[in-house]
Amino acid sequence: MMLVWVEKAAILKPKERKKTMETSTQVFSSKEVAATPGSAAKLIREVRVKTRRKFSAEDKIRIVLEGFRKEIPVSDLCRREGLSSALYYSWLKDFMEAGKARLQGDSLRDATQSEVKELRAENERLKELAGEQALQIQLLKKSLSL
Repeated sequence: MMLVWVEKAAILKPKERKKTMETSTQVFSSKEVAATPGSAAKLIREVRVKTRRKFSAEDKIRIVLEGFRKEIPVSDLCRREGLSSALYYSWLKDFMEAGKARLQGDSLRDATQSEVKELRAENERLKELAGEQALQIQLLKKSLSL
């Protein structure tokens, strides 16, 4: 059994075929786009944007680490994961830069909330002490100038 697909426009008479071709529309995500000469490129662009695969941070790290292990070539890894080697190398660069920044940041780590509270309390105490000393200095100056 042979199946043949024939477009409806091919079966119609030339006059009707022209009408059908002029009024045909393409449906994409429940909105209609008129079939004009430039709409094919627009439709393809929209489909690519809607169907583009988005990798999670965990997936990116897993893929980059697999590339580090060198068990399989990067080209095979990229083919298996369905991404371009340029994208892999940009992730690798980002991964390395983030690691470098993190290693440089070890000397400048973030303070915990308890440390912040302690430092604020010490700061207040030192401000009060500095204010009291400034008052004492002013009183001594006044008493010496009499």
